Amino acid sequence: MAIPRIVVVGGGAGGLELVTRLGNKLGRKGQAEIHLVDRNPTHLWKPLLHEVATGSLDSGIDEVSYRAHAYYHHFRFHLGSLKDIRLHERYITLAATLGANGEEIQPERVLTYDYLVMAIGSQTNDFGTPGADKHCAFLDSRQEADRFHKQLIQTFLRLSSQASLGSPKKLRIGIVGAGATGVELAAELHNTTALLQAYGLQLDSGDLAVSILEAGPRILPALPERLSRAVVNELAKLGIDVRTSTRITQVDSAGFHTADGSVIEADIKVWAAGVKGPDFLSQIEGLETSPTNQILVHPSLQSVSDERVFVIGDCARCPQPDGSFVPPRAQSAHQMASHVFRNLMATMEGRELADFLYQDHGSLVSLSRYSTVGSLMGNLSGKSMMIEGKVARFVYISLYRLHQIALHGYIRTALIMFSARINRIIRPRLKLH
Repeated sequence: MAIPRIVVVGGGAGGLELVTRLGNKLGRKGQAEIHLVDRNPTHLWKPLLHEVATGSLDSGIDEVSYRAHAYYHHFRFHLGSLKDIRLHERYITLAATLGANGEEIQPERVLTYDYLVMAIGSQTNDFGTPGADKHCAFLDSRQEADRFHKQLIQTFLRLSSQASLGSPKKLRIGIVGAGATGVELAAELHNTTALLQAYGLQLDSGDLAVSILEAGPRILPALPERLSRAVVNELAKLGIDVRTSTRITQVDSAGFHTADGSVIEADIKVWAAGVKGPDFLSQIEGLETSPTNQILVHPSLQSVSDERVFVIGDCARCPQPDGSFVPPRAQSAHQMASHVFRNLMATMEGRELADFLYQDHGSLVSLSRYSTVGSLMGNLSGKSMMIEGKVARFVYISLYRLHQIALHGYIRTALIMFSARINRIIRPRLKLH
């Protein structure tokens, strides 16, 4: 009797954690074939992308090689982009892999499955705003974060050169969206400016003008209002301009056009408002999706289109008993990965599947080295505990450590932490190239 083949598409936080557990449990014993598909050769925890964009984190150090990880955890890795899913025939098609000059490295391939897990995450939703896709940076991937970083460093070098010639110019950066990504990016930009000054560039905080533009009535709606106000105060200390109830109607080379007819000028523009599933999902025959391209699933996290297809993370539209839907957050992907692991085991053992119930463990926002704020516990106790400062910073860092433990175990994570401490001594505090 052939052993089952489980294919996981997407090596993000949830997908990589799931395939690691499946490999350790089933792949190691030869009880199932475990396969991971991703269009990138390496993994980086998505909540860190704003630090990669500003240079506070060197992605080359923190990334995880899928092939090396597959070797240690008993699964196979396939580099490629998902092109199509054939639900009735139970196979997926991977697009041809092209080299830097457009030459074909790998041809189009077909990969059959007994069970398929979709974990391809989300992309930024610009809501069809004219000019946003052309003029704004979208920090959806490591490659986009790296491109933003290079643009930022080059811009700072130009400003420093102008300042040395006696004609300084202020750098104006506009960020649409006052969720965690937008707020954390704004704070990291100020930290980057201070560090670059220490490394010899003629810059100071007065050379940077950052604006956060939010369509809603307040920033960080996932946090209690008191903490939202506290973050506004911290941002004001950094000189960051926060504008709420500001709806963007158009973006051009000059800046952002608002609903009230004004123009907010910006040299560098970032769109960090809203998420949606990848556009191609809505084009797959037989796969039911939401208006935002998320795959519709039962509470068991099985696709409503096919019970052999499970969905986790931002690309899943999962209902909850109170009528809400699971929010697109890293902790959601982590919880879903654990739940699908248990449901896959139950499926293969002929047991009944359980429904997924999201547990909100709270929200944390890091303002770089300046402050960290958040709330803990969420609906675990029916109340939330608000934390700030060093305690909040410790908890914020611990979330990433828990992800590393899920991938590497306690001993290897401890060694990674030790290596990180050494790098803080021997490497620059900022990626300078």
